[in-house]
Amino acid sequence: MRAIAYGENLIQLTRYPRLFPVNCYLVREEDGFTLVDAGIAGSEEDILEAAREHGGDIRRIALTHAHGDHVGSLDALSRSLPDAEVLVSARETRFLSGDMSLDPEEPQVKLRGGWRVCETRPTRLLTPDEKVGSITCIASPGHTPGHLAFFDARDGTLIAGDAFQTRAGVAVAGTLRVLFPFPALATWHEPTALESARTLRALDPSRLAVGHGEVLENPLRAMDQAIAVSERRVAGPEGKLSGAGGRRVS
Repeated sequence: MRAIAYGENLIQLTRYPRLFPVNCYLVREEDGFTLVDAGIAGSEEDILEAAREHGGDIRRIALTHAHGDHVGSLDALSRSLPDAEVLVSARETRFLSGDMSLDPEEPQVKLRGGWRVCETRPTRLLTPDEKVGSITCIASPGHTPGHLAFFDARDGTLIAGDAFQTRAGVAVAGTLRVLFPFPALATWHEPTALESARTLRALDPSRLAVGHGEVLENPLRAMDQAIAVSERRVAGPEGKLSGAGGRRVS
C-alpha cells in the first residue's frame, strides 16, 4: 500500500488491485487518526501499519458510502479496533445491512456499483454538517443516495469520496472517462451528483482528495471544468434534464 502525506493532517493510502487505484485516508487528530473509508477487502493490515508508521492509532472510521471498494476491510478493521467509532450516514447504513430499497422521495433509478453487506454496525449515524473530529460531514448524494464528503477547515482539504474522480482526468460522478469509467458506471443518479458537485465546489477547497486518483492541490479550476462538462451531459442535446434517470434522451 502506498502512503503519501499532504500537509500536516492528511495521509492518502492507495492500493492498486488490477490497476484499479482505490484510496482511503488517515486524517490526523490530537488523539490519533480518523480513517475515511476502509478500502478493498484485505487492506486492513496495511492500513493499520500505515497508522502505526505515521505515529497514531485509528480512533474512528468514517465512510463516504457503502460500495465494496470503500467498505471492503470494514469488518476486519472493526475486529482489530474494537474501541474505534464507526461513523456512517443514516441513509447509507441500510445498504451495509443489505437493504437496497429506495425511499419514495428519491429518484426511482436502479442502484449501481458493487455493494458489500457488512457485519459491522455503526456506532453513530452521521448527519450533514456534523463534526467528526476536525472534519465536517457534507451531504453529497448522487453517486449513491447517502454519499458523504468530509471537509477539513484547518487546511481546506475536501475528501470527496466518489463525488469526484481525478483518475483519467477530473470528473463529477456520472461523467464517463473512457480510460477509467468505473466511478461513472457505478453512479446512481447523475443530476443529483451534479448538484452535490456544486455544493462541494462552493466550499472553495484548497485540496481535493478522492476515492480514485491522485490528490489535487488548488483544484477549483479543474472542479469548475468538470462541473461544466456534467452540466452539458445532464442538460442533454435539447438543454433539458433527461428525466428521473439522469441519462440523455435520444
